[in-house]
Amino acid sequence: MYAVIKSGARQYRVEEGAELSLEKLTIAEGETVTFDEVLLFRDESGVRVGTPLVEGVSVEGTVLKQVRTRKTLVFKFKRRKNYKRLQGHRQQVTTVRIDKIKAA
Repeated sequence: MYAVIKSGARQYRVEEGAELSLEKLTIAEGETVTFDEVLLFRDESGVRVGTPLVEGVSVEGTVLKQVRTRKTLVFKFKRRKNYKRLQGHRQQVTTVRIDKIKAA
């Protein structure tokens, strides 16, 4: 059994027990998060595709940690013009363990 959920601007395929890194959620570590935007749900009876969301299905998970990813360096230059710019970026992510997929 699995589901496709929407969190932020991205879609994720999740199963029970899976851990995934999402865009930062404003939820403390150890708390429960519920994803109500389920786009697709599959179990042994078949596949249900939402238009746009599947009714009666939700996904529950536990926030494990709030971390920042490795630094990504952005370097721009124009040759022979003495133009160089270096910028770094660290994205904040939330690690979530999927505990239960509820289907009505």
